[in-house]
Amino acid sequence: MSAQEHLIYVHGLWMSGGEGLLLRHRLARELGATVHAFTYSAVTHGMEEITEQLRQFVAAIEPPRVHFVGHSLGGLVIYRFFERFGGQPPGRVVFLGSPCVASRAAVEASHSRFMSALMGRSVAEELLTPRQRQWRFDRPLGIIAGSYSFGVGQFLAGFEEDSDGTVAVSETRLPGASDHIVVPVSHMGMLVSARVARETARFLRQGHFSLA
Repeated sequence: MSAQEHLIYVHGLWMSGGEGLLLRHRLARELGATVHAFTYSAVTHGMEEITEQLRQFVAAIEPPRVHFVGHSLGGLVIYRFFERFGGQPPGRVVFLGSPCVASRAAVEASHSRFMSALMGRSVAEELLTPRQRQWRFDRPLGIIAGSYSFGVGQFLAGFEEDSDGTVAVSETRLPGASDHIVVPVSHMGMLVSARVARETARFLRQGHFSLA
């Protein structure tokens, strides 16, 4: 990659972008691209507002080529962004632990009025009802799922299948994706995993993950 290429990191629920600092540093070093963190409020804003903010963010950068990496809910922000705003500069996309079809943990948490309020509008719009999403956009998508079950979601959802402690591996699968791998990391652990950073960089360079 060259300095003309840009990468935008989109964080998940209750995050600020700072949690992805190590991942962003590793990707900048491995790819030689300019890395940006897009921040938003998932609690107070709905997806329409968030994706408009992302459109403005991308437009301000004016990148000739731009890649996107979304962690957790951030993957759905990217999905909705491309659904609304086509014609973006070329590039690739990686989702990290994104609940592409639904989130059992979010559904269980929503039964509590307190937790429901904490999760906010975008989660209510995107995660509480199963969705038949499909990746139909003109750029390759790679998905990394975690299989180390460490997180509050494990207690809420009671997963009886592989999960990262917050999102089940099956919830990360999205028809139309170019590649999908499972790495033994937790939902937050994938942000500090050297393996996840290497796989993300490989996909953004080559359009596929490693076989090892």
